Amino acid sequence: MSFSVTDKPLSLDQAFAAVAHPGAGAVVLFVGMVRDENLGRSVVRLDYEAYPSMAVREMQRIADEIEARYAGVRLSVAHRVGTLEVGALAVLCAASAPHRGEAFAACRALIDAVKARVPVWKREWGHEGPYWVGWEDARCLGDDHPEHGHGAHPGHEKASHGL
Repeated sequence: MSFSVTDKPLSLDQAFAAVAHPGAGAVVLFVGMVRDENLGRSVVRLDYEAYPSMAVREMQRIADEIEARYAGVRLSVAHRVGTLEVGALAVLCAASAPHRGEAFAACRALIDAVKARVPVWKREWGHEGPYWVGWEDARCLGDDHPEHGHGAHPGHEKASHGL
């Protein structure tokens, strides 16, 4: 198993190798990429920030929980930080299991939990300027303060990596 937060480009080969083993009949990879639009707003790049040691510990906790549910599962997560352009790989989740059903279910559970629980923050840059995703400024009281560029947009009230 492998869990990391890095400013280096992510590798599909490394994600696969981290979970592959002779007893694995299936390996499932989730590849989260930077897209050019989110919630109807143009995106030209993203900045990811993280609390790396806490993020890796939480990734391990998540993996332990999922492995307790699915026998024979091995998991890996790599999350990129720094400035990422459209098309860049932002997160890789890998799951192997003796059978495909468990591998798919484990990989889905993994990315969903990573997005919900791991301390990684995303700032989107669009033509309208930058804004933090999944964070609401305490000074913002909804649409009365659009100049803050965050929190007042539908879907921004919940943490999301936009993947």
